[in-house]
Amino acid sequence: MTNLITLTRSRIQLGLRNKMFFFFSAFMPLAFFFLYAGIFAKGDPEKVRYLLGPVLSFSVMGSFWGMSAALVIYREQGILRRFHVTPVSAADMLASSIFANYALTLPVIALELLLARFLFHVHNFGNLYSLLLIVTIGTVAFGSLGLVVASITNTMQETQILNQLIWLPLIFLSGATIPLPSLPTFVQRFSVFLPATYAVSGLQKSLFGTIAHPDGAYPTDLLLELGALAFWGCITFFLSTQLFRWEPEAKIPRNAKLWAVSTILPFVLLGIWENSHGTLQAQSRAAMDRLDNRRSTDKAPSKSQDQPAEKSPAAPANSDAPKQ
Repeated sequence: MTNLITLTRSRIQLGLRNKMFFFFSAFMPLAFFFLYAGIFAKGDPEKVRYLLGPVLSFSVMGSFWGMSAALVIYREQGILRRFHVTPVSAADMLASSIFANYALTLPVIALELLLARFLFHVHNFGNLYSLLLIVTIGTVAFGSLGLVVASITNTMQETQILNQLIWLPLIFLSGATIPLPSLPTFVQRFSVFLPATYAVSGLQKSLFGTIAHPDGAYPTDLLLELGALAFWGCITFFLSTQLFRWEPEAKIPRNAKLWAVSTILPFVLLGIWENSHGTLQAQSRAAMDRLDNRRSTDKAPSKSQDQPAEKSPAAPANSDAPKQ
């Protein structure tokens, strides 16, 4: 435990010095926050609250890019070799990477919530306990994906190419950039095969709520998202410990990339089930309908505004004049 704590401190310090890690873990999520809240939502508090789920997903998912790049750089520069001469196992090294990444992600999440509160006047953040759960499990799961990427790539250039191939489908087909109900039907059916879709769904439910719990989903409402991400995170972390390499000269096992691809198998099975019996797409559509209904209700003029007040009949002229 002492080694793990010491390693975590070292990884936090190295992460703060790493420009690429800082860019994907802090700068990029904040840039997307202002883009979504200021331009897409146009400062409307209710719409900002609806878009906070996709916005926070960039902080949760972006960890895989920063972690994979950082580990490859450390291996190329011989930093991992220095750790290897100490009594530290691969599991300790990778677990400290997860903890350090989590410690650096939470302040960014908190900052985005504070900006939403004080700049865009969002007063209801749903169920914060559910939000913390999905952020924690999601950050660990996508961080573990970054560890796998770092384990099966040799150079920084190869890592960037693989990260791009993973990142683009995750953000464009999961509802992170475009709301899931606005995507074509075949894209929605494909999206349930992606782990990012469950992260976006869980974050949005926690913040924007569901029909049953409009003030924020309970953890019991997020069993699908939490279970899927937790199971996937365990698989990817275990695989990363088996494939981890301390030295840049160490060779990658022949079947390493095949094992890495096989980690998506749980979401293949889950996607098949979702397309047949699941409700994730319907719940996403219901959330957008609730947003549209609230906005239309807020814009609907009151009866006193859209109907002129009835005038009392005017008194006849010279009603007090005596009859002739």
